[in-house]
Amino acid sequence: MEQRMDGRGRPGRPKPDREIDLYSTPVGTRAVENPVRRSILAALREREYTFDEIVSLAGRAKSTVSVHLQDLVATGVIGSRTDPEDSRKKIFFLTGDLIASVSPEDRVADALTAYAGAYRAGSADPFAFYKLTFRTIRVSLLQEGILLDPLLTRAGERIGEELYPVVADPQTVWFCAKIARFWEEHRLGRLKVARTEPLTLLVYDCFECADLPVTGKPACAFDSGILRALFSRHYGRPTEAIETRCYSMGFDHCRFEVIPMETTTAVHTGTGPSMCDDFR
Repeated sequence: MEQRMDGRGRPGRPKPDREIDLYSTPVGTRAVENPVRRSILAALREREYTFDEIVSLAGRAKSTVSVHLQDLVATGVIGSRTDPEDSRKKIFFLTGDLIASVSPEDRVADALTAYAGAYRAGSADPFAFYKLTFRTIRVSLLQEGILLDPLLTRAGERIGEELYPVVADPQTVWFCAKIARFWEEHRLGRLKVARTEPLTLLVYDCFECADLPVTGKPACAFDSGILRALFSRHYGRPTEAIETRCYSMGFDHCRFEVIPMETTTAVHTGTGPSMCDDFR
């Protein structure tokens, strides 16, 4: 990254001038900057692809794509196996996960002073300092254009797996009620069920994003990971928790649509009959 000099001629904060994706691999973290490789990896995050399919997606010559794939294999970001239907072909797949991205377009203005000013020492709220710490870390990263959403989602999924036995219930209505109670008891926010098809959850006073800058994008990757893990266990199949509204998008609440993957189609944005108003 280009470094800029401060008024005394010393290196200042690095200035991000290009987009970079960070991937975990069996041998460590790897940074990927080349736009062609980033597009190939973005496709492989969805599913495995054959060489010919990747060539078609990349829109580049076979020789060019071959070099990119060889380099990605050499750095451990992707792997390959023989196509069981044609031994002359290979199928490529990711060996790890996207954990973060660096994008100059996603930098936010400095708002840390306002955040720190919102905290009052000696507050009777034992969670206030921890909320301040969490949000300050998030904003500090956003100031540099660093997006940790993939890593936060994975962390949320791990917590969701541990949390599931505490809130488990075979009846969805009571399962949601237990989640809502846990959210409120631990000052994570006030969770309500807005509709049942698809199951739509609203979170007010969200601990993860209520004070984040408005960026126009959802910011609750951690919550999404927790809910994804909880409902995947509840339904017994992979389930998405898609955030369609967020404080960081300018709303006064966060909204998650819980959709089992087998029935995932388009994201719904309308309103439906309320199952219950509040789980206090």
